[in-house]
Amino acid sequence: MRKNSTREMVIAGFFITMGIIIPAILHPFNIGKSFLPMHVPVILAGFLLGLPYAVAVGVITPLLSSFITGMPPMFPVLPFMVFELGVYAGAANLLSRKIKLNTYLSLIVSMVAGRIAAGIVVWVMVVIFGAKLPGPAAFVISAVTTGIPGIAIQLVFIPPMVILLKKQILSEMRSV
Repeated sequence: MRKNSTREMVIAGFFITMGIIIPAILHPFNIGKSFLPMHVPVILAGFLLGLPYAVAVGVITPLLSSFITGMPPMFPVLPFMVFELGVYAGAANLLSRKIKLNTYLSLIVSMVAGRIAAGIVVWVMVVIFGAKLPGPAAFVISAVTTGIPGIAIQLVFIPPMVILLKKQILSEMRSV
């Protein structure tokens, strides 16, 4: 196994762990829905890891969290969160690393893409599985309005964190 693969696996494991621990700390105070604590480590993974590892963090984090802590609930929340977070990470990665958009624009477009993915999954769950959820448009609007504090946190803190962590990773790679 290559050194970079091992490094990315370790970093991915760290982000998955943070994506489980941070929500577990915040949810007892009933602020998880507003502060979106699982989103930050997943989006950071999108900016800092290769595409397969980033998407894996986005998909594995809600799955493991659901199995370990019961959050998010297996149904109806887990299915749309798996897609939403997977798309967040994948879009952040592609937009920032392949298309080379700046961090802020990549973040905003990723957040929109993830919510659209969640809306599509909600539509499938309502139409095909008869889930008791609002329609996709109402769902996305509700998710955005409820998550405004978390969205603000992401917009304020993620870009500087990405810049700092990228500098740190680059300096470590040069010293190796």
